[in-house]
Amino acid sequence: MTQSTGRRAALALPALTLPALLAPAPARAQAEWPARPVRLLIPFPPGQATDTMLRLLAEELSRRWPQRLVVENRAGGAGVVGTDAGARAAPDGYTLLASTSGTHGINPSVIANLPYDAEKDFAYITTVFTVPLVIVAHPSFAPRSVEELVAAARQAPGAINYGSGGPGTSQHMAAEMFAHQAGVRLTHIPYRGSGPAVADLLGGNIPMMFDSVASALPHIQAGRIRALGVTSAARATQLPEVPAIGETLPGYAAIGWGGLCAPAGTPEPVLRRINAEVTALLREPAFAARMQQMGGTPAPQALEEAGAFVRAEIAKWREVARIANVRLEG
Repeated sequence: MTQSTGRRAALALPALTLPALLAPAPARAQAEWPARPVRLLIPFPPGQATDTMLRLLAEELSRRWPQRLVVENRAGGAGVVGTDAGARAAPDGYTLLASTSGTHGINPSVIANLPYDAEKDFAYITTVFTVPLVIVAHPSFAPRSVEELVAAARQAPGAINYGSGGPGTSQHMAAEMFAHQAGVRLTHIPYRGSGPAVADLLGGNIPMMFDSVASALPHIQAGRIRALGVTSAARATQLPEVPAIGETLPGYAAIGWGGLCAPAGTPEPVLRRINAEVTALLREPAFAARMQQMGGTPAPQALEEAGAFVRAEIAKWREVARIANVRLEG
């Protein structure tokens, strides 16, 4: 090699790597994402429906990603503690959060002094699953259908008690919306969690409640309680013989749901990559079947649809909270 040739080669070498060197650090980080484990905050204790569904998702994504998706349960305060922690996390793509019908759909309208803003503090990625609720009754309860329940409640306003997992829960709010649309008055018996409410229902201490299909299904199948109607717009896959409430009250629809979001400001390329990989997984028949066996229905959305869906849920439950005068102290 001549001296001039060697000099030209030395000058050309930096030029080959210059675009990479000049790329902004965030862009390089996004290209490498995930370069370390990603944290998934779930604002509820282990075993709750959102926890079991999203753990299933996290396990499968951990097999496919170069880094693990690590579940961290941060329970407390109707999901407020963990959700607020997610809102305050660094928006670098390494913290994801479970978004739910309770924490992001209902809480903004019923909890005073909520420390996070569900519409501004999060970037919504997709809904992962929906879970309809179901009106379940003790076998001794006289009404055998939604139509009979409405008729009985109109005949004796306030005489029929129903249980829930607590004030402002999806169970409570679905029942309030039902009562409003049916033009009836029911008496709410709140419990500290759905478990004690279900126990009292099984024991005949309360005649009925709204519960998630995932929770109620084993008891329905065993004949310990009776299903009157599901809250989804259409009949539930897991209970095809049980009518939708909307078949009696047109337009009624109230579902539980869980999804993925990230702190606002998370780079959009990262959000779109997560959306693409999660929605592809939700559309795989084998994975969808596993989720349905657990009581959920996969609900993949485009990135833009995810945000619009949450805003619509907030508006819906805000109106129910106003009509029923449901307000909790923070």
